[in-house]
Amino acid sequence: MTGRVRVSSGGPWEERVGYSRAVRVGDRIWLSGCTGTLADGSVVDGIEAQTRLALDVASGALTEVGATLADAVVVRLYLIDFAEFESIHSVLRAQFGDARPAMTAVQVAALIDARHRIEIEIEAVVGSA
Repeated sequence: MTGRVRVSSGGPWEERVGYSRAVRVGDRIWLSGCTGTLADGSVVDGIEAQTRLALDVASGALTEVGATLADAVVVRLYLIDFAEFESIHSVLRAQFGDARPAMTAVQVAALIDARHRIEIEIEAVVGSA
């Protein structure tokens, strides 16, 4: 792939704010923050479910530009309550497996929707798995 390739998930904020779900340039991919928001705008309950859905959204966007979660090299987790971090360890481990990307987890005061417990941002390099 050459040039800039953009992926849209069709989420309500992308067009309104003017961003892409993912951008690929060469073999590098930058993925915007993914949350536990369904296509109809509803948000799944609980941080584990939100983490799974956010990673499903991320995986779908990565697939569109020729990558997988195994190509992730950097993951940033933004949590509303850091006390919930331990409850998602197994979800993260299951999704990233042996890829073991660099990861940062921080507690934030708020996310774009008050129902969100977590937002996940990913950088990937195609073929690095």
